Amino acid sequence: MRYFCLYAICIFSATIVQMESSEPSTTVNKINRITGEVDSNILLVGMMGAGKTTIGKSLASYLNKNFIDSDHEIERRTGVNIPVIFEIEGEAGFRKREAEMLRELLKIDNMVLATGGGIILNKENRELLKQSGTVVYLRAAVNDLWHRTRFDKNRPLLQTLDLEAKLVELYDQRDPIYREIAHIVVESGKQSVHQMVKLLAQQLAYPPLG
Repeated sequence: MRYFCLYAICIFSATIVQMESSEPSTTVNKINRITGEVDSNILLVGMMGAGKTTIGKSLASYLNKNFIDSDHEIERRTGVNIPVIFEIEGEAGFRKREAEMLRELLKIDNMVLATGGGIILNKENRELLKQSGTVVYLRAAVNDLWHRTRFDKNRPLLQTLDLEAKLVELYDQRDPIYREIAHIVVESGKQSVHQMVKLLAQQLAYPPLG
């Protein structure tokens, strides 16, 4: 087991070196079919299991935008999944990579970006998000989050004996922060993905005053 771990760390370290120079997987600008113009970025924030990836993909397709998932991009660049990064570098190491990835991805135009649930814990990340597009908070009830994540082994922070208690803890910590930086807040879980996308498209086309 020790040799395997050492080998994994070596391979992981080698792939990390390539991360700095790799190009994002999707960088082509497109036209929004609603306005006929190139629009600003739509940046999705929310808890793990809130539906950022699922809704983000559908919203990007509907608005003819690029879709990028920041967590998936980290995994693609490093060649390993997020639990391995947590195991080798700890949460602090992952958060550093997450912040670096966010800065790079926000250079891309006309995209829907699904961010990791904890990306808003970093003040610099919050400021970058608010300045770089329309921040949409997909808000979901803890019970819905529990149902969606209870069998998911790819979320290190949720690998606990009491998943519900952990979700409540994270929700209480993060919900005020999501609300603070969001331009739009929508409840995910009460509607179908199709309904959510239509609602979001309407709100993005006619943002609330003030």
